Amino acid sequence: MSDTLPPCPECASAYSYQMDALLICPECGHEWPAETPGTAPEDVGGIIRDSVGNALADGDTVTVIKDLKLKGSSSVIKVGTKVRGIRLVPGDHDIDCKIPGVGQIGLKSQFVKKTAD
Repeated sequence: MSDTLPPCPECASAYSYQMDALLICPECGHEWPAETPGTAPEDVGGIIRDSVGNALADGDTVTVIKDLKLKGSSSVIKVGTKVRGIRLVPGDHDIDCKIPGVGQIGLKSQFVKKTAD
């Protein structure tokens, strides 16, 4: 690994430090994985994968793999909920979708599994 660490991708702070396999920003608290040789994404955006490692694409159908509580609401997205026509977006919540009964929402790819239509 080089002597210089990359700046924080959230706030661009130059004071990031490494703890085990993570890089941490002391200013905003953001944590992200430290890239080791051979694990860098193939392109700038990287490939978004579901919870079992399948590559996701715009328009795919996914199934929620665990109950998800919605912040600021008493609603829950139940395990097994099918979400059709997802759209991939950059960021922490990398799936943009519309769930019947809930509405427009952002999901994390680690909580979904790609399904056949």
